[in-house]
Amino acid sequence: MSIRLLLVDDHTIMRQGLKALLKNEADIEVIAEAANGLEAIRLAREFSPDVIVMDMTMPEVNGIEASRQILAENPAIRIIILSMVLDRTCVAEALKSGATGYVLKDCASDELVLAIRTAMGGFPYLCREVTALVIKNFTQDDADRPGDQQSPLSKRELDVLRLIADGKNSKEMGFHFGVSVKTIEAQRMNIMKKLNLYSVAGLTKYALREGLTSIE
Repeated sequence: MSIRLLLVDDHTIMRQGLKALLKNEADIEVIAEAANGLEAIRLAREFSPDVIVMDMTMPEVNGIEASRQILAENPAIRIIILSMVLDRTCVAEALKSGATGYVLKDCASDELVLAIRTAMGGFPYLCREVTALVIKNFTQDDADRPGDQQSPLSKRELDVLRLIADGKNSKEMGFHFGVSVKTIEAQRMNIMKKLNLYSVAGLTKYALREGLTSIE
């Protein structure tokens, strides 16, 4: 039986290219395409695909949030996040959302096909670059990460604080991490409460003191 696939990407040319590549695979059938997260949620509900290849960064609802909602309704669907971003936080958020795999957009087409088949078999799949990143961060001594030992903040909150200190707004941070602005605002508020600092200036001074950022 063919693997019934839903393609999700906000760039038409990207969807067309992926569809053309997958057309040569006898065991994979593209049954629908979506241009954003909301459409992906609707089509997943309508078609119940076996596997979804999901772009991470999209307007309205990003790929990670769409994955959460889809899997909450149908946990049997396998989702592979397709992204331009090689970032440990984004990979972690993707896997926490329930995604089965994470593949970079510049990987070879054969690797995406392998990811689809592996996901269909019920196993996770990370492309080589992502696997190397995960291993590096898993084996890295926590002492090498500035502020991790003394700070009351989680690693994710430290990453958000670093971007706040670098002058990024909530929309830019949401894009960076592949999450909603609402999620970023909640994390910002948690950081402020934990540090008892309620201004950007105060947060920036803390980040500088902890070595999370520097003045260039």
